[in-house]
Amino acid sequence: MSDTALHEKMADAEKAIKRNPHPDFKKVEASRPDWSQDTEWRFTKTVLPSWSFGDGANDQSCKSRKHISIDPYEQGRPATLNYKLLISAIVPRPIGFCSTQSKSGAQNLAPFSYFNVVNSDPPMFVLGFSGGFDRAKDSLRNLVDTGECCVNIISEHFIEAANACSINAPHGISEWAVTGLTPAPCEAVKPPRVAEAVFSVEAKLHSTEEFESKATPGLKTGVLAVIEGVRFWARDDAINDEKSLIDPNVLRPMSRLGGITYGRVFEGIELLRPDWKKSNEGGKLEPLLNKDKDSQERL
Repeated sequence: MSDTALHEKMADAEKAIKRNPHPDFKKVEASRPDWSQDTEWRFTKTVLPSWSFGDGANDQSCKSRKHISIDPYEQGRPATLNYKLLISAIVPRPIGFCSTQSKSGAQNLAPFSYFNVVNSDPPMFVLGFSGGFDRAKDSLRNLVDTGECCVNIISEHFIEAANACSINAPHGISEWAVTGLTPAPCEAVKPPRVAEAVFSVEAKLHSTEEFESKATPGLKTGVLAVIEGVRFWARDDAINDEKSLIDPNVLRPMSRLGGITYGRVFEGIELLRPDWKKSNEGGKLEPLLNKDKDSQERL
């Protein structure tokens, strides 16, 4: 399949998803409040600071809510419904803003919400690409061909530019040109990092795995790329002296929700990780353990 035909096929697939629910998005956007400029990161209490072991949910009414079972392979259910369901339920998702470069030097920049860190020693991350190797977009092609990329974390101060990189540009067109963002040199890989990013990770390809559709056998639907971080970049006003902690009020990360929705992060809570020995002092947890054992025997 030619690059032109592949691009047209990808564009048709995006239209089928119908990601935008608004007939006139700009009209809807104009009716909304302005962006709040004065929101500062802050900590709050948990919902129920008095919670103790065995209390369960802090809102007991959730137990009475009904649930429905959804078979992802139900006859007649299109795969696009699974996609829209999952991206609206598995939230918020961090966004990996991935910079790659082809062997010829052509640069590419694209956001991925199928992204996360999965290990710290060595630093390992995953990126999920839609479509198989036979329909690979520039980011996947470049990553496989060169084995290198740079993943940047998206912040509030360049969210519009980052979103612009999701444009369905033809093969060979660099998204850098349409964003106005600034490429900065990396040390261990050739693809540039985003200078505006508070935190970036230079990475090298570890492995890939291609997935095949169960609804349409033979159709390749996605590729998982496992990458290893080989260099970190942090803005000096965001990192602590130990180089171990990023200030969320400087990072101001954006997350991905369902449809065309992004989320902001400006509130947090802190919860101590319980210690078994201390928590079970004097056998305080034993009644709960016995109750759980009785419940399991009755099942």
